[in-house]
Amino acid sequence: MNSRFLKPILFVTRPAAPCAAHGASNAHPPGRGRPGLRGHRRVGIRIACVIPLALSLAMAGQAQTVRPVINELSNPAKGRVEYVNDSLTPLNVVLEAKSFSVSETGEISYRPLDTNIHLKLSTTSFRIQPQQTYYVFFEASTEPSPAWFVIYANFSGFPFRTAQGMNVRLQLPHTVYLLPKQQVEKSEVEIARAELNAEQNKVVLEVANTGANFGRVLETQLLYSKKKQEAPGFPIFPHSKRILEVPLDAKAEGENVPVTVLLTFQNFKVEEKLQRAPGMAAATKPTTEGTESRRGNP
Repeated sequence: MNSRFLKPILFVTRPAAPCAAHGASNAHPPGRGRPGLRGHRRVGIRIACVIPLALSLAMAGQAQTVRPVINELSNPAKGRVEYVNDSLTPLNVVLEAKSFSVSETGEISYRPLDTNIHLKLSTTSFRIQPQQTYYVFFEASTEPSPAWFVIYANFSGFPFRTAQGMNVRLQLPHTVYLLPKQQVEKSEVEIARAELNAEQNKVVLEVANTGANFGRVLETQLLYSKKKQEAPGFPIFPHSKRILEVPLDAKAEGENVPVTVLLTFQNFKVEEKLQRAPGMAAATKPTTEGTESRRGNP
């Protein structure tokens, strides 16, 4: 996922009684985790909450971890999520599952869990002791597949409030994709637009998935004549397209311009030559004085 996808959310709320902790404790000391499930993406998300000095109880170094962040599983599936409390304070956690949609530009909209997704969690609320880990197990299925949803963990119980007396609540995501055995094919992926805008110093990509299966770009690369620039991967959903803007690391001028974009999937790669943005070519035509404009011309 790119950086705009399913970010952690920090809330402030009016004081309320802490949530009850349910379910038998399955905490483990740090460093004594269980083997991960097959198919899990071994990615962890580390969130550090640094509270301003204006708070009545300032505290730095509060950290919570949810791993993996992304789970791409078969359908039906069994999975496990690991919640780590690295702070010195016990925290309450309430889980909430939601369905979501992603726009062409990567904006996310949430809704209640779709009725065709069947999810069973080993618990929906629990308490994590300081420096401990808690495991939540789940079973999920859908008809038809593919389908996707997010399990948000709502952390509360932080020993500080805002200057206005508000409590702090943190949301961390765990995203699950229930996928069939079939994967997106190379023939179903089209780079409809690969545009270099030297004036704005960026590349604009429009990638279409014309098939019925989910796909994920693992890595995006802009290839220069003598170097390359890497950019994050992103998902492409069935029968949809994704528009992505990639800022260039250095000013696009002279020979220092990307020539090709390369998208890497699990089983194949898609490559497309970059085209100049509309208006860029006109800027390179000779002027009435017989000189050549260099604006946007590499």
